[in-house]
Amino acid sequence: MKAIIWISYDLGIKGDYETLYIWLDSHGARECGDSVAYLSYEYEKDIVSEIKTDLRSKIKIGEKDRIYLIYKKPKTQSWIGMFIFGGRKPAPWEGFSAKYEKGVVDE
Repeated sequence: MKAIIWISYDLGIKGDYETLYIWLDSHGARECGDSVAYLSYEYEKDIVSEIKTDLRSKIKIGEKDRIYLIYKKPKTQSWIGMFIFGGRKPAPWEGFSAKYEKGVVDE
């Protein structure tokens, strides 16, 4: 099967970007802004496990590396996104909006 996917990646300053870029180029990926790529991916049964295995076999994934996958579920055709390596961290924009606690009394 073939799926259209987006990959967002953050490999830090010591990440294996060169090998990731080779992988992206070999899959005909298109650039979609800083650290985001769009591509068509061939898989057999389970896109998530197959792409994780594929990436892990070619790229040195460090403890702090993060790769986020966005794809359509084959059965429902609904979009889903998930970290296939790493996880969510505090957003750089946290704390920029005014948030007020109402009715709090400090004693």
